[in-house]
Amino acid sequence: MNFVNPYFLFALLLIAIPIIIHLFNFRRYRKVFFTNVKFLKELKQETQKQSKLKHLLVLSSRILAIIFLVLAFAQPYIPIGDHIKKAKINLISVYIDNSFSMQSSGIKGNLLEEAKEKAIEIAAAYKTTDQFQLLTNDFEGKHQRFVTKEEFVEAVKEIVVSPVSRKINEVIARQNELFSNFKSEKTSYIVSDFQKSFSNFKEIKIDTGITTYLLPLASAKATNILIDSCWFESPSFQLNQQLTIVVRIKNNSEISLEKVPVKLMINNQQRSVASIDVAPFSQTNVSIPFMVKEKGIMQGSVEIIDFPVTFDDKFFFSFSVSENIRVLSINEQAESPFIQSLFKNDSAFVLANSSIKNLDYSSFEKFELIVLNELNSISSGFSNEITKYISKGGSVIVFPATQLDIGSYRDFLTAINAPYYLSIDTSNTFVSSINLNSLIYKNVFERMPENIDLPKVYTHYIIQESSYSDAEYLLKMQNGQNFLISKTFGKGKLYLSSVPLNVSFSNFAKHALFVPTLYNVALYSASAPELFYFIGQDDMIDVGNKGLAQDDVYKIINKKTHFEVIPEQRSIDLKNFLFVHNQIKEAGNYDLTASGNVIRGISFNYNRTESDMKFLKSDEIEKQLETNKLKNYSVLDIKSKPLSDMISELTQGIHLWKLFVLLALLFLAVEVFLLKFLK
Repeated sequence: MNFVNPYFLFALLLIAIPIIIHLFNFRRYRKVFFTNVKFLKELKQETQKQSKLKHLLVLSSRILAIIFLVLAFAQPYIPIGDHIKKAKINLISVYIDNSFSMQSSGIKGNLLEEAKEKAIEIAAAYKTTDQFQLLTNDFEGKHQRFVTKEEFVEAVKEIVVSPVSRKINEVIARQNELFSNFKSEKTSYIVSDFQKSFSNFKEIKIDTGITTYLLPLASAKATNILIDSCWFESPSFQLNQQLTIVVRIKNNSEISLEKVPVKLMINNQQRSVASIDVAPFSQTNVSIPFMVKEKGIMQGSVEIIDFPVTFDDKFFFSFSVSENIRVLSINEQAESPFIQSLFKNDSAFVLANSSIKNLDYSSFEKFELIVLNELNSISSGFSNEITKYISKGGSVIVFPATQLDIGSYRDFLTAINAPYYLSIDTSNTFVSSINLNSLIYKNVFERMPENIDLPKVYTHYIIQESSYSDAEYLLKMQNGQNFLISKTFGKGKLYLSSVPLNVSFSNFAKHALFVPTLYNVALYSASAPELFYFIGQDDMIDVGNKGLAQDDVYKIINKKTHFEVIPEQRSIDLKNFLFVHNQIKEAGNYDLTASGNVIRGISFNYNRTESDMKFLKSDEIEKQLETNKLKNYSVLDIKSKPLSDMISELTQGIHLWKLFVLLALLFLAVEVFLLKFLK
């Protein structure tokens, strides 16, 4: 048995007081003469024995009462292990999970409020000289230091729910990092609902110098239906075009949901409504069509209604509608009449022609599609510029020349890891297969005719076929060779034709299939920015290579909430990227501005990892600790006894002061009984 305050044991000297009182306070007997003395002597002897016994019992009671009272003030305890904290100052780190799932109801109400109460109880179990550190999902700078008990309690009271979601290995790593500069006794606490998406115990890096206690808070069962994501069927957005947005709905509950309304809003106006049925623990997609009747920035949202978990019921997105797509045709000699007739008379496109001899490389960035129209050869300088253009998101379609320098083309195509031209084949054949799964032809045919008339081929270049896993055939000839293929490179795409736009090679340029092929290649070449970003992921936001005026900066603004932030800007490969670094806390549609002008819309959504309302129970957590050999981790079952008592036992052992107080009171009661009732 050890003592918290051993110096109080000097107070045991107080037992001398009742002993002294006992010695100097014997009752003196008066002699009374009586004739029958024999009877009186016997009575006197008997009374003296009873009195002496009574005084000894009272003395013993007083001595024991003082002893037990002094021991109670000395706070005796029984050590229960080698982990007892003997340091003068303990360092305690407490993580409070303040993610969206902690808004759920628990046994005592809101889980976040319950977690804050537990954190304050933890602090109360330690000495005032100990140092505390608070950690939440936000990883805020003000929480990256150790503070006093009073400062810790005040910081806990200020915690609010956060859209940022963390995993337990990230939390443990941050706590270990903060502990690394200290040699005191180190203890960490994890207070969470232990959502399964949070509890990746396999990724924890073990530090045996830190004792960690896990406090799981029980969450009530909650049904949840959510909008998981959305995307457009078409990657391009043109004026007066019907767009179809696909919305993915998830049902994370045991209940089958029917006729759930899904509302589409565009620029604060309701554009369409759909309804869906979702089976338990499943997902479904709903397609919502709408017309685009104006150009410019479009900011939208899709919404459902669901309780009690509401943070994932709304999904925001932004896109821009351009008036036309810009196409550049680079020609060896004359302009192609087929390209001219296709793009020149369509208001959706703006066509520019340029000779290979008078080419301005700096103008490439102004065009969404570049057509290499029958160039005899590809110079190394031109090859480098075209490669950069494709890698940054541009699209290029190659129609070879009738007299082709195969070597220069091979150098250009191998530089982007694409199939290249091998030789010329003069045998007659025809196109026999269309890849209807490709984006180019996906919606061209309502149904494929049985005896469809496809382009004839008189002469063609053989395209080398090897293990290019990301090269996709679009059209294939009857002899098994590729007629038209596509290849992704960087953020852009290359389309490679086996024939020039020359009727002596093929009738493709005059065939009906030529129009939808070139039209869709141009249509899908318009690179669209990301529809949305998730809060807390710190993704790179690509804003292109638009230059800023001197001393000007990009700003992200929400006019409704009067929110404004300046993100970090980096220049990578002549393009500008922005990083918000968790400065965006609220989901919604924002404006990206520069020089006071709105450049584009930008949307942020809450992370959906918190939407899966599945949690680990205490026994499941203990099994995870055992499986992953986390020996310095243990689970505190707060249902069995008060948390403060559990921590006191963990930090000092089994306290006995309450027992000694009860014993002191017991012997005081014995003393009273002896004095009052024992005659």
